[in-house]
Amino acid sequence: MIFETWLAFAAASAVLLIIPGPTILLVVSYALGQGWRAALPMAFGVALGDFTAMTLSMLGIGALLMASATIFTIVKWAGAAYLVYLGVKLFRAGAVLDAQPRRDATAAGKMLGHAWLVTALNPKSITFFVAFLPQFLDRQGDFWLQMAIFETTFLALAFANALGYALAASRARAVVGNPRIVSIFNRTGGTLLVGAGIATAVSRSGQ
Repeated sequence: MIFETWLAFAAASAVLLIIPGPTILLVVSYALGQGWRAALPMAFGVALGDFTAMTLSMLGIGALLMASATIFTIVKWAGAAYLVYLGVKLFRAGAVLDAQPRRDATAAGKMLGHAWLVTALNPKSITFFVAFLPQFLDRQGDFWLQMAIFETTFLALAFANALGYALAASRARAVVGNPRIVSIFNRTGGTLLVGAGIATAVSRSGQ
């Protein structure tokens, strides 16, 4: 694996992770209601959930690698199109972050478990990883070594992202609920995703 491939994966992962999906909305909800004490349990729960989803996805990706080069290439193109789709969807998203504060006292273990369940058991997570990860795999390289590097990178970013969201929500609640800021955030993230999808398609078509 070349450094540029890893860097592209890390950059695309960072953009994808900041999109406010079900997991992030859950993190923000707990942080708004529980304050900074929710940050670490939620971050660990999200990372554990992503670890579960990515590990299950490896089985599917491994099967694709062994099936045929044609099928693997089709999945890569589908993944690039998926990035563009997510970008357009995010760009057109509303300007409100729909996260209601969870004010009932909740134990750290329960928060961690809730974050793990929402992240790991969402079928879209596994589907996403199967479509996303092949964009960066080298079929001639060591599959498990590449997956170990990508998984470690993604989990570190997922933990940092969830922790950042939780801390931001607990300390700057007015900012999290500001429609203008959320709108700018969504449009910027959407534009970056569309660019990542197009760049991926172009780079793969040239190989």
